[in-house]
Amino acid sequence: MTSPGTGMSRTIPELRRYKARNGQPPLVMVTAYDAPSARFAVEAGVDIILVGDSVGTTLLGYDSTVPVTLDDILHHTKAVRRGAPAAHIVADLPFMTYQVSDEQAVANAGRLLKEGGTDAVKLEGGIALASRVAAIARAGIPVVGHIGLTPQTAGLLGGFKVQGQEFVTARALLDDAIAVEHAGAYMLVIEVVPSALTKLIAGRVTIPVIGIGAGADCDGQVLVMHDLLGIEDRHAARFVKRYATLATDIREGFAAFASDVRGGAYPQPEHTYKMKSSVLAELRDSLEHDPL
Repeated sequence: MTSPGTGMSRTIPELRRYKARNGQPPLVMVTAYDAPSARFAVEAGVDIILVGDSVGTTLLGYDSTVPVTLDDILHHTKAVRRGAPAAHIVADLPFMTYQVSDEQAVANAGRLLKEGGTDAVKLEGGIALASRVAAIARAGIPVVGHIGLTPQTAGLLGGFKVQGQEFVTARALLDDAIAVEHAGAYMLVIEVVPSALTKLIAGRVTIPVIGIGAGADCDGQVLVMHDLLGIEDRHAARFVKRYATLATDIREGFAAFASDVRGGAYPQPEHTYKMKSSVLAELRDSLEHDPL
């Protein structure tokens, strides 16, 4: 089995069997949207890269993930694959690219594999979307499920808040997890649910559970790179831990560059290129014969 932190791609059968409580360390998943960040993630030993529809709020300036298109995800998945050719990559199916029918779901998932180069696709929903998971899996396309807080349909859930705090909703999430596994998903993301519920779900399914705001009793954890690196510093959910403060570094870098340019401190001779004096003399001589 591939050891954590090697940057080597994990296979679908390996991931399907992966359970951290069997003595294996939890899986590490992060979002990435371009070649450099994908390369950095692999070099840091990240196990799985998610090309999330969070690209809409992190890079594209949208207020939610809803406006993100399949072409957006394709564009960024291709870039991530170029930056991390051997990584295990999961790409999100955006809103309304799989909800209409099983056929639509399979066709769009197929595009992400054929054109985007992803290893798998992720879609949101439980029992109600189980037929989509099954159809995509039957087509030979690996599928990751996503339950709990589902950002694409957050409005129906009452906004971005904890899910499964009452018996009915908690039982529904447990049933959703089992349905998604039975439909053929090889991995499951659970977002913003009580940690005790996550532990119950992880103990009822045999596929790995990746948590985001779902507590420590998971088989892995995922965070959005802009949150964990402190690139997005205006707001952080309770579950976010900052591992860097890049927004501060970026602002300070821009400000220092602007100050140097305006004050004449940049560029200095060491930042410029020379030409032969003979060429310069010849060029000046030629200008003397040019009409004004």
